[in-house]
Amino acid sequence: MSRPATFREAMKKGMIVAPGAYDCMTARAIERAGFPAVYMTGGGSASYLGYPDYGLLTMTEMADNAGRIAESVKLPVIADADTGYGNELNAIRTVREYERRGVAGLHIEDQGFPKKCGHLEDKVIVPLDDYVAKIRAAVSAKTDPDFMVIARTDARAPLGFEEAIRRANAAIEAGADMAFVEAPQTMDEVAAVPRLVKGPCMLNMVWRGKTPDVPLLDAEAMGYKFAILPGMLFQEALGVCEGVLAEVRATGRHPSPKLDITPQQGFQRAGADEWDRYRTQFRTPGKQAAE
Repeated sequence: MSRPATFREAMKKGMIVAPGAYDCMTARAIERAGFPAVYMTGGGSASYLGYPDYGLLTMTEMADNAGRIAESVKLPVIADADTGYGNELNAIRTVREYERRGVAGLHIEDQGFPKKCGHLEDKVIVPLDDYVAKIRAAVSAKTDPDFMVIARTDARAPLGFEEAIRRANAAIEAGADMAFVEAPQTMDEVAAVPRLVKGPCMLNMVWRGKTPDVPLLDAEAMGYKFAILPGMLFQEALGVCEGVLAEVRATGRHPSPKLDITPQQGFQRAGADEWDRYRTQFRTPGKQAAE
């Protein structure tokens, strides 16, 4: 079964929860923890170039990072694709590039340029006709019918909740596989999205963002099919790094790691056991065929 098909099959069993990965090691950690999918966060992915989530990464930079993450795990990877990086032509190429790299799905939003994280202020929203055309183009570019094209709308803050719902439904009507109403601002709005949108819905949980903190079981009971925790690992890692660096400055000693493991155990988390087998496998005649 393809990874897009695996994702769709998992949705039939209940809401999928996908923590956000910003690199291969965080993706592997998500897989080891037993989650059914990985979400490639756009904000966290900016970490390897050190830019804020302002749309500064190009499509190929984002697609390459998504491909590396997809290659590192067996789970379906759903990836942020910002605005599709332009108009309908760009959206078509974006879907082709992400799908070719083994990603199970992506989301494309209705922001203009420069785009921003959905939980920041002063977002620019494109006209509805432009957005819907881009979603149609993205859907047309799929080669695997199970590949997920998720339509995200950031209209809630600048244009209001009703307009966000209107745009989500227009995107579903245009062929989107799922709607992503970004940053509903009250618990009533969060609960209303799955009732009002005529298709599967995605929920974005951002710590101290615009959306209230919703227990995951409650979100599932509301009718959401997919929930992401995009910045959780990135924020945690940043906090740990800053704390450790401050401790070194203060004490002049190597602090005790939060994860107290040996170097070998650390490398095992990067697949060392597999690579260690290759060190001797090809040295003994006949052994290669036997293995």
